[in-house]
Amino acid sequence: MSYRYLKIITILIPTILIGGLEFLRHSGLFLQDISMTTGNYLITILVFIVSIVFSNWMFKTIEEKNRRISSEGELRAIYEERERLAKELHDNIAQTLFLLKVNLKKGKINEAQGLVNSIDSNLRQAIYNLRTSPLKPVSLSSRIESWLEDWNTVSGIDLDITIDINEGYFTPTEEVQLFSIIQEAFTNIRKHSEAKCATLHFHTSPSKWELMIEDNGKGISSDDFPQNKYGLIMLKERVQKIGATIDIYTEKECGTKIKINGGKGH
Repeated sequence: MSYRYLKIITILIPTILIGGLEFLRHSGLFLQDISMTTGNYLITILVFIVSIVFSNWMFKTIEEKNRRISSEGELRAIYEERERLAKELHDNIAQTLFLLKVNLKKGKINEAQGLVNSIDSNLRQAIYNLRTSPLKPVSLSSRIESWLEDWNTVSGIDLDITIDINEGYFTPTEEVQLFSIIQEAFTNIRKHSEAKCATLHFHTSPSKWELMIEDNGKGISSDDFPQNKYGLIMLKERVQKIGATIDIYTEKECGTKIKINGGKGH
């Protein structure tokens, strides 16, 4: 039922109930058996009962509509994120294939091999993102752990994971952004850090949460910044979308630490 009909019913019920009863009373049908005072009491009680029944029904209907709208909005956000990832993957692979062709023409076999590995990694990441249906409930912890296992296999970088997340703590939209943040951060580690090991610690509490990602690589110097710039910008944009804050600590040859903090309800 649409909101328009709910409005119409809300207007008509009190009018018909009170006006109709008053009309019947004053028409003489009930005046002989029911006094004016008794009639007033009966009308008050009847209106009260009808109001309770109607209000409960109406608010349940509105709540159901709001839940459906919210669910559709969250699902749309997930599909929009997938479309963005598909476009990003297309552009990335197209650029990598162009560089691969150039390197093969120049006989740079080692560089070409690196580009092939990059394409393989990007495809694995995309396949993982598309493998799970948005309609199939999978916990955020499970998604993160599964993806990082694949990342560890591809990168060969030692990995230490600690995840303590209450199920349902984040909205589906927040989960999409957080999962993409983790993917972006660890993709940057694999591509640019030359690290031997990396860590992820993700904890939630009733009032706040914290995500920490760290590696022991070469860090980000001013010389390295151009190649890391796009990834860092993407990280910051995603963090802003969920109302959290991000701090990046890095020093040349001393690794990089990313701390993201947010509050419950953001």
